[in-house]
Amino acid sequence: MANEACPCPCDIGDKFEYGGLGEEVQVEHIKAYLCKPQYSSDKAVIVVQDIFGWDLPNTRYMVDMLAANGYIAICPDLFVGKEAWSPSADWATFQEWLKTRPARKTDKEAEVTLKYLKEQCNAKKFGMVGFCWGGVVTHHLMLKYPEIKAGVSVYGIIKETEDRYNLLNPTFFIFGEKDPVIPLEQVTELEQKLKAHCKTKFEVKVYPGQTHGFVHRKREDVNPEDKPYIEEARRDMIMWLNKYI
Repeated sequence: MANEACPCPCDIGDKFEYGGLGEEVQVEHIKAYLCKPQYSSDKAVIVVQDIFGWDLPNTRYMVDMLAANGYIAICPDLFVGKEAWSPSADWATFQEWLKTRPARKTDKEAEVTLKYLKEQCNAKKFGMVGFCWGGVVTHHLMLKYPEIKAGVSVYGIIKETEDRYNLLNPTFFIFGEKDPVIPLEQVTELEQKLKAHCKTKFEVKVYPGQTHGFVHRKREDVNPEDKPYIEEARRDMIMWLNKYI
């Protein structure tokens, strides 16, 4: 999925100490974290986890942020009960671990989540945001589900989605300039191929000086110079969803 030295550097050394404002719910065969806005809304966003799982506090913070912006937000466990990657695990075993959690085999979980949002939350309009592994999932599902009206793929590994460019609805791609596993030449090639093959709106944006994981890591506490770009990327994400859902 990435280079051999560090296959997916979602460093959680700066993980939030965050409890969450929502609740855990059962969505057929999977668990999910759900947060609703303070006022009634028929717009929902599915948030797709990174390799550290659906219950990572950082990801739940993003769910709550979306709810604060007027969306029914839900993060389903797309690992379907399998353990998330541990930061203490041996990276040499990562590729074997990843084979048991294929990003392109998440359709069933996406379908039951959409059904839950429709039947239990009265949602009628849908978007999706995914981080890292979830960015790959988002890219994949934006090729298959026309009812997902807007997607945001956040540092999804590009080589996991090669030759898959005919997106059904507007999709925004967020990358960091200094991401060691997504070289800028891959980002440039992705944009060129989207221009050649994609018939809907898309945008590819690179944020200066940023590394993998910057949007949903609290890196401003460690490197204050990152804060403007973290905030910009989050605003861009919300603006894209607002525009197309």
